[in-house]
Amino acid sequence: MAQNFTTAGEVRPILDMTRGSWVAIREAGGKDLVYFTHLLAWRCGLREIRYGLNGAAPNTAFKMEACHEGSTQPNALSSDQVYVSQPAGSVKEVRVQLIYDDGSREEATFRRADILTQ
Repeated sequence: MAQNFTTAGEVRPILDMTRGSWVAIREAGGKDLVYFTHLLAWRCGLREIRYGLNGAAPNTAFKMEACHEGSTQPNALSSDQVYVSQPAGSVKEVRVQLIYDDGSREEATFRRADILTQ
């Protein structure tokens, strides 16, 4: 039976293997844009994505669109709300906490140099 990747048990192994891609920073329009696109693509197994910048605890919830349960592509994104904007050059570190739909949590910290994209 095919998996829909809509539960913690289904998405956790993928997110574990792709931890380095959880977030990215792009400089654009005089801003630092912190992207959560990868996590949003697997959001159906998540209850919440939280983040903190520059040493702050991951207490800020990133708003996720609802999972499209019952559709052929439940994880498809229909919104372009995939990033947060910060002043240019200000984001030195991003701390992310995932809360899975089963209540378990994972956390990772990413340095700017490691997640800065063109």
